[in-house]
Amino acid sequence: MFDFTVTEEQQALIDMARRFARERIMPIAPECDREARFPKEVFRAAWEIGLINPTVPAAYGGAALGDIETCMITEELAYACAGIQTSMMANTLALTPIKLGGTEEQKKKYLGWLTSEPVMASYATTEPAAGSDVAGLQCKAVKQADGSYVLNGTKAWITNANHASFYVVFATVDAELRHKGIGAFIVHRDQAGVTPGKHEDKLGQRASDTAQLTLEDVHVPADRVLAQPGHGFKLAMETFNQTRPEIGAICVGLMRRALDESVAYAKERKAFGVAIAQHQLVQQMIAEMAIRIEATTLLVRKAAWQLDQGIRNPVSSAYAKAYGADAAVQSALDAIQIFGGNGYVKEYPVEKLLRDAKLLQIYEGTAQVQRIVIAKNTLGG
Repeated sequence: MFDFTVTEEQQALIDMARRFARERIMPIAPECDREARFPKEVFRAAWEIGLINPTVPAAYGGAALGDIETCMITEELAYACAGIQTSMMANTLALTPIKLGGTEEQKKKYLGWLTSEPVMASYATTEPAAGSDVAGLQCKAVKQADGSYVLNGTKAWITNANHASFYVVFATVDAELRHKGIGAFIVHRDQAGVTPGKHEDKLGQRASDTAQLTLEDVHVPADRVLAQPGHGFKLAMETFNQTRPEIGAICVGLMRRALDESVAYAKERKAFGVAIAQHQLVQQMIAEMAIRIEATTLLVRKAAWQLDQGIRNPVSSAYAKAYGADAAVQSALDAIQIFGGNGYVKEYPVEKLLRDAKLLQIYEGTAQVQRIVIAKNTLGG
């Protein structure tokens, strides 16, 4: 039976994540944003109480939480800071292809590594010339006689590239084959030829480490081949299908923060002799912000519920991400408008929300790519 009720266990999880976000993330978020610094001590603390790697099965030391519960955690952390949240939850993106396509030995080793130590992992598909066009990868994988591969190429915009202990890297045996040539490989940070680049100086989500990853003659043993050439593209797409609802959850968390800040400010700020909350045009913006939160929450919950039920429906994830990201940007814009001139300066929290929100329309499939998915589904193409 379909049910919107939050269970006692889920509410306890929400409360724990909310308390952690308010006590450990919110106080340092402005400083981490200014310094473009990820607080590793916060990551470790979150790992210790079970907020990291929530989807790892119990057989490998994980909490075996569903996608609904993972989205609940994500939403609470994103309320405090979308940038810190992105880096904290990036392990889920990296571990998902291992959970989906790994051998039993790979799952034991790498999922077990993530649950036994507070280490970070990265997912590496994007390249300087291949962002939305995942099938256009240029990173080369050359097979050796013993079944191993040698990788050469550059990955771009990799979350936690400088902090990761290992990477899930997608590469091709022949760029001309496009999706038919792509495989997936597990690469260790300490291998020869693996070089993370400089931390990118970004507009928003600045606390999250983003960098290039250069691979020069990197040897990948046969037991670290996650998907043979021809099977990597499908694995990458299915990974995105399973993680995109979390992007929608980030949107919800950010929009909730924008609404709370706007309501508090509108009740205090006076114009024309009354609090601006009494002016109808301000009320309209606040009402629209509340509507967007409710709509995005429902889209996220539906997409996550379907994944938890084993229902494969990529368009649901696309709905949640496309609508949620656009809604988050608009709500952040509205929050700045409600704050007026104060919203435009860093002394107040809402300008950061807009900078953080913009990336939600870009990573893990742009707003335009989501609409291509939705249009093809609608047109039956």
